[in-house]
Amino acid sequence: MRTTWTFHNASQLLFGRGAAGQLGDCVRQLGGRRVLIVTDRALVDASVVEQVQAPLVEANIEVSIYDGGKPEPPVALVDEVVTAANAFQPDLLLGLGGGSNMDVAKAAAAVLAHGGKATDYAGDQVVPGPVFPLILVPTTSGTGSEVTAAAVLADPDRGTKFGILSNYLRPSVAVVDPQLTVSCPPRVTAGSGIDALTHAVEAYTAIDNDNFPLLAGERTVYQGRHPLADVLAQQAIELVGQHLRGAVSDGNDIDAREGMSLAAMLAGMAFSNTGVAAVHALEYALNKVAHTPHGVGCGLLLPYVMRFNAPARPKQMRRIAELLGQDVSMLDDQSAAHSAVTAVENIKQNIGIPARLGDVDVHVEHLPAMAEMAYSVKRILRVNPRELTLQDMQAILESAF
Repeated sequence: MRTTWTFHNASQLLFGRGAAGQLGDCVRQLGGRRVLIVTDRALVDASVVEQVQAPLVEANIEVSIYDGGKPEPPVALVDEVVTAANAFQPDLLLGLGGGSNMDVAKAAAAVLAHGGKATDYAGDQVVPGPVFPLILVPTTSGTGSEVTAAAVLADPDRGTKFGILSNYLRPSVAVVDPQLTVSCPPRVTAGSGIDALTHAVEAYTAIDNDNFPLLAGERTVYQGRHPLADVLAQQAIELVGQHLRGAVSDGNDIDAREGMSLAAMLAGMAFSNTGVAAVHALEYALNKVAHTPHGVGCGLLLPYVMRFNAPARPKQMRRIAELLGQDVSMLDDQSAAHSAVTAVENIKQNIGIPARLGDVDVHVEHLPAMAEMAYSVKRILRVNPRELTLQDMQAILESAF
């Protein structure tokens, strides 16, 4: 039985339209003079890197750019960033982009500080101390990586992903400027936005902190739901319900972009303390089979896991329905939970997220292996509010097929 909880976050948050214009001041306050920007070619071509680089140059800060970032980043990119850093000798890394670029920057910051390879830090609380100074600047509204303690990388040699979990990975400064998300295309906006909703729902419905199964002497980032995370997750759910459709349909709707930037950040703050659960375990398996983008996979699976978890979280499911605009005042718990699931399914349909596994080229013969793979991800399955058997995992996948 746990009786206390903690909350960790980026050391400093800077949020708002035009916030990127203050990056020069942020770097100077950290004593920086040379900055390596970790980003990708698409953001260079879209002039987003230029928007971030300009205030740095104006502050007389020397800048070098690594633009080799990729979606679902392979671990080799970390080695490339470390090589670029050793050549340029920066005193600060700036991760710019979606979760992929920011995760590469985080992992590189760990290697630059402590040596070795990124794979040396795989697991929970393996990073031995503070990492290389780090600023994170998101250009999508989904992962919340700018405030989280995780970096997720692909290991092509093993055909799997792995995570580095450590509160040391949280940056010195997170700069969230909704104007930098305007160039994000509709498909990516949809996938990242439903990812933010998944984070918020899993944080809000996670196992209670008091019941989180923690072995004696074990150190972990995740700790189950607690009051502060509940507040953040609820606000994130409501913001997604209000703004995701608008951000997808009109990328220039700055109000919608701002709402989603805030939603993703708040959801990141929530889930990075409570943990994610069955949706993410199942997504790992889905990604290996169908290679769906992370957010799309999570969004596809979310309502099916919500339906499974509903008996363990009736109060939270009712509240999710309310936050997504449903009137459940006259409904019993089961009907209210159904309303919450329906609201999520409607959002999926409105923004073009696939409804079922068959829509992303998963075949029925894939399901047993997917269930086995997901069932092996114990570190996050223990965050789920309802205990899962292998047969449960199979049943969820069958319901989503």
